[in-house]
Amino acid sequence: MTQPTDIRRDLLATALWLAASGVPPLPLRAGKVPFGNCPACAKNACGGRPNMKTPGPCACPAPCHGWAAATTDQGVIGSPRWVPAWREAAGVAYHPGGAGLTVVDLDNAEAIAWARASLPTTRTVPTTRGEHWIYRGAMQGANNVRSGVDIKSTMAYTRWLGPGTGLMAPLPDVVRALTVKAPAPVRPVSVAVPAPVGGGTCPHRTPTYLDRGIAMAEQRITEARSAVHATVYRTFLAVLSTHGRCGCLTETHTGRLFTAAQTKGETARHCTEAWTNALTTLGLTHG
Repeated sequence: MTQPTDIRRDLLATALWLAASGVPPLPLRAGKVPFGNCPACAKNACGGRPNMKTPGPCACPAPCHGWAAATTDQGVIGSPRWVPAWREAAGVAYHPGGAGLTVVDLDNAEAIAWARASLPTTRTVPTTRGEHWIYRGAMQGANNVRSGVDIKSTMAYTRWLGPGTGLMAPLPDVVRALTVKAPAPVRPVSVAVPAPVGGGTCPHRTPTYLDRGIAMAEQRITEARSAVHATVYRTFLAVLSTHGRCGCLTETHTGRLFTAAQTKGETARHCTEAWTNALTTLGLTHG
């Protein structure tokens, strides 16, 4: 494979060696950032690479789409399409998730001290300001998971700074847990409860009928696996269509429904909108 003499041969050689080792590399320009998309892919006009979840080049004349440009195809890495990038490259990066790896990027002394106290020993690579701790196993990448700590793995890239030292340990649960977000706190919301219709006479046999209906509505929301917002609205509509005209519903009942919805990730605003829309649909609003 013959290349022009002005290509950064050391960076290209490193990238080819990484690819041969099963680690998908990509060139970095000054500032430790990937090369911008080519004109055909500017502003993602090409629609992006299919899936954008695995590394590999798209059918364009440059290493486009950031981390997704990383590839183990040595023919692509050393091809004329990538020559301009290698001429300007200031470094080599790689996609850890594409190699089944996770990099815990420790950006300062405090973060390193935390890792030494909290994480199992693994392969370590010195960086400009801290260390990379590399584990076997991939996960979703995330930044700022705690002070001075980033996770570089799936759908992320990190600089190649050498092979490091030490044996590589399996990815521990404590690292996976860093990206698990705590559920948002449930906010109490005051909403309109329909006024009694027909003199407030309840047509239901016993108060337990309403309690059972609210419990079933809570369960329906809690068990939703998709289209949560639509499920919340339909559930509110069903509750109001059955119990909204007799004056049985109280703020305690609506609070239970809103709590179930917010626990599934709905915001207080979305809950209020769904409730209001259900009231309007059923003609239970009062001007």
